[in-house]
Amino acid sequence: MSTPESAIVLLELKLADNERRLGPDHPQTLKSRTDLATAYMEAGQPERAIPLYERILADRWRTLGADHLDTLFGCEHLAIAYQAAGRAEQAVPLYEHILAGSERTLGADHPGTLSSRTNLATAYMEAGQPERAIPLYERVLADQRRILGADHPQTLNSRHNLALTYRETGRTEQAIPLFERMLTDSERIRGEDHPATTAYRHNLAAAYQETGRTEQAIPLFERVLADSERIRGDDHPETLFSRDSLAAAYRETGRVEEAVPLLEKVLADSERMLGDGHHDTLVSRTNLALVYRETGRAEQAVPLLEKVLAQRRRTLGGDHPVTRAVQESLRQARSAGRPKNS
Repeated sequence: MSTPESAIVLLELKLADNERRLGPDHPQTLKSRTDLATAYMEAGQPERAIPLYERILADRWRTLGADHLDTLFGCEHLAIAYQAAGRAEQAVPLYEHILAGSERTLGADHPGTLSSRTNLATAYMEAGQPERAIPLYERVLADQRRILGADHPQTLNSRHNLALTYRETGRTEQAIPLFERMLTDSERIRGEDHPATTAYRHNLAAAYQETGRTEQAIPLFERVLADSERIRGDDHPETLFSRDSLAAAYRETGRVEEAVPLLEKVLADSERMLGDGHHDTLVSRTNLALVYRETGRAEQAVPLLEKVLAQRRRTLGGDHPVTRAVQESLRQARSAGRPKNS
């Protein structure tokens, strides 16, 4: 059985042979170039695919014109490769060209145009330009609601994209009605245990928490944790994350004693599954120590913070802000746990 790498070697040889025998512009050479670029992408090597896609696009632009369907496909392939390589800012002008061409040739309401608008909005997000993504997501949602209906999966996904973008840009109050609608619709259409429903429930809880409505968030976080334990299992990373989120909400509303067993469980599972020195384990150990101190158990916090401090000094150095913060927390815990003079 051939491996992806051996297949790539064969495609590289075939492209070189076609270029030598048939010339760089022969249809078989163009196909070989496309096949090799696709193989690089499938092997997770977008940087090797990009020069090929750039060459393919330049040839199509020159011979077919900017608005030809094959040229637009070439733009899309190159844009996807740029995104996969973490170069979203280079993908943006390509998606802008695709959207303009799609609107001009297919019409504003064509499914391909709606997809192009979504792709451009996503590229804006990845390029750190969320404010430019918002009007596109708003337009896509309005169009899909009108054309496909409010319950269509693509409409639900577009509502989710817009809500997340509102939240990303600090407009969480605008995101909340969308999250609420998504959760209600997903429970009705997909079922209460569907992974998307669980994700919407968590996002709504997080949005409530961000806007100071943590009391409303807690029942949702509790439900997410219970469902994750039942469906995914006690050790699933999503279950650990849900447990940690619920503990944070309990702490925020003064229910610190209820956070303790959750954080103890998170730490034990993190140590077992991620390792003693993993970043998430260190964060969990610190959080548990702080809760111990808040509940009058400073003597239990001290050894945890001593361990975290030693690890932070080793990995970050003694002058790092995180190391200094842990050192100060340890000083406070030692002071709180010291017996008072009578």
